[in-house]
Amino acid sequence: MNTQETVYAIASGKGGVGKTTTTVNLGTALAGAGNRVVIVDVDLGMANLAGFVSLSPEDTTLHQVLAGEADVTEATYELADGIWAVPSGIGLDSYASVETENLREVVAELRDQFDYVLLDVGAGVSHETVLPLGLADAVLLVSTPEPASVQDAQKTCDLADRAGGTIAGVVLTRTHPSGDIDHEGIAEKLDLPLLVTIPEDPTVRESVYAGTPLVVHDPKSPASRAYRYLAARLVGEADPEDRPTFEGASESPARSESQPPQRDADGDDTEQGGASAASEDDVSAAISEIDADSETDGGQPRIDIPDAESDT
Repeated sequence: MNTQETVYAIASGKGGVGKTTTTVNLGTALAGAGNRVVIVDVDLGMANLAGFVSLSPEDTTLHQVLAGEADVTEATYELADGIWAVPSGIGLDSYASVETENLREVVAELRDQFDYVLLDVGAGVSHETVLPLGLADAVLLVSTPEPASVQDAQKTCDLADRAGGTIAGVVLTRTHPSGDIDHEGIAEKLDLPLLVTIPEDPTVRESVYAGTPLVVHDPKSPASRAYRYLAARLVGEADPEDRPTFEGASESPARSESQPPQRDADGDDTEQGGASAASEDDVSAAISEIDADSETDGGQPRIDIPDAESDT
């Protein structure tokens, strides 16, 4: 069995902060470097990954697995080379029969089958949101710099501690490099290392409409480079001291850090989220292109982080 940190719970204190977008782009970057990655939608009550993989109503989901009606392999769908998804159902009937504790066995089985398991955790406080925090090897806490988001992130830290989980650090989304927000100070307030800042970037919205993960849609965009850096850091290919700062990065002039995000129908933000709008065919075609962006070192794939000078 793998003893490295390979199971990550991507969590947030509130919805609409770009948690699902972080999960999808992190998973895509890891898969593009030659890893077998599975994304698991453990937001059992408010699932949105089902639309992402274009499931039909009769298809098997995590709900049936947790109800003891199916094996996890029956609910695992290949999106493209190297990346799979285990979506939760969207029906209340299937949700009612879920036995949350069975998630332990599901995670254990997936751990043995994949190099990385990414658990997309629901927001809020319930047993089904707390349990994955303790099952993962480490938790990635996603937050915006907004005070309300940071306050809710602190609650998630407390929940992870009670669940016996370990938080690897915080991912700050929708940041403005030219603003006066102290990102390091936010991480210090949470008593966590700052893993990466994801700058406000109009190409995120563009990738949503294109139906492709950002790291494939525009690999050289500021936010894309940030997600690639996060993936490289988790696998030990990037030094914390080399974290990109994105001075002069492209920003959306319509929003400041203090303004609330616009949400899509799934409750995720439309600029840092929305990857669930992609169809299976779109994602499969797009993710397969990422192999061209991976460098090799001694025959081992690496995660390419384009230089800032190459941005347009």
